[in-house]
Amino acid sequence: MDDSLGVSWFGFLPAMRTFVVIWAGQIVSLFGSGLTSFALGVWVYQQTGQATQFALMGFFSTLPALLLGPVAGAFVDRWNRRWAMILSDGGAAMVTVLLIALLLTGKLRLGYLYAAMVVSSLFTAFQWPAYSAAMTLLVPRHQLGRANGLDQLGQAASQLLAPITAAALLAAIRLEGVMLIDLMTFLFALATLLSVRVPQPASRSEAGTAGPSLLEQVKAGWRFLADRPALRGLLLYLAMINLLAGFNIALATPLVLSIASPRELGLVLSISSAGLVAGGLTMSVHGGPARRMSGVLGFGLLYGFGFLLIGLGASIPAIAAASFLLMFSVPLINGCSQTIWQNKVPPALQGRVFAVRRMIAQATLPLAFLIAGPLADLVFRPLLVEGGALAGSVGRIVGVGQGRGIGLLYVLLGVFALSVGLVAHLSRRLQRLEDELPDWVEA
Repeated sequence: MDDSLGVSWFGFLPAMRTFVVIWAGQIVSLFGSGLTSFALGVWVYQQTGQATQFALMGFFSTLPALLLGPVAGAFVDRWNRRWAMILSDGGAAMVTVLLIALLLTGKLRLGYLYAAMVVSSLFTAFQWPAYSAAMTLLVPRHQLGRANGLDQLGQAASQLLAPITAAALLAAIRLEGVMLIDLMTFLFALATLLSVRVPQPASRSEAGTAGPSLLEQVKAGWRFLADRPALRGLLLYLAMINLLAGFNIALATPLVLSIASPRELGLVLSISSAGLVAGGLTMSVHGGPARRMSGVLGFGLLYGFGFLLIGLGASIPAIAAASFLLMFSVPLINGCSQTIWQNKVPPALQGRVFAVRRMIAQATLPLAFLIAGPLADLVFRPLLVEGGALAGSVGRIVGVGQGRGIGLLYVLLGVFALSVGLVAHLSRRLQRLEDELPDWVEA
């Protein structure tokens, strides 16, 4: 914990007024985007009846931002961070206006929707590095843990409330009404950004690490990581966490629906999201452990243990409880990790380094989406049906029948995460990262 809870927590929000204003605008906008994402997902499935078309929404919404990330990060370090966020939110708002126009004129088609998602994703590539880098300049170092916890809390609350709210709104005001609300949340975010001032880092000449050209600036983000093996090790560990996250996103719904109704699925997902909220609240109030790497690795073990328990759970209450535990650890891992990066990367480099970091860490998500389904359907499911190859051995532990193949896959993923976590705990380089890698020094 950073300092005494009574003093620091109750004084945190007023002291960080500018950050809280920006945070509020971004979280409201994120909630609006969640409404539209849910509503468009329903529209796509109703139009096609195909899970593949639904899955393509996630693909077109994430991959362009990952690919553009390093270049976007270099631009963020060249530009004013506040205007980079305004560009991102403003561009996404214009895409929403275009989709509303297509919907109202009856011309909305899947191809147009996917193209709009690509454009929106490209604008999003600027938002996260600009927001994360601005936070470093707006929040004192001893409060970064709480600020990151507050950010995780807002994201978790949005993830919990957006689907429930969107489902109710669709029945009342239809898809175009939901998207109009999303547009208003974009305008609210833009208003908050226009109402504050965000300080800029030292100039490139003062920082001395960025070349004069855009290409050299992009390379500088890669070189920063190449020269710091400990940060690369942390990045690979986070890539493993994201790989498991992709498997969970792809398999949680089929696992629950194999033994329960859609209503019970909704209950499990709500309890899982409540775990996110609880973890975000814990991080925002407590600020995380003083040694952030201990938080990343310790809660990483809890994350792996959650996978193990989900796989072994043969009932809805057991799966729900394990899902709560798993998701509780996510904001704490992310919050501790983000604080480390904000302390170790100079502000003048954070845009491009954070973008490269995000691209590498999240590159495992599309991989998980591609292989999770075939592994579950073609490899693990046949092993644990009645008479399957492992029914008489492993089946005595994880069970036999519907969903048990996915359960075994969860167990193996949990064992993998725990094994990697134990190896990471034994790594002197990772354990000593915060001591051996200096914090950036203010000009």
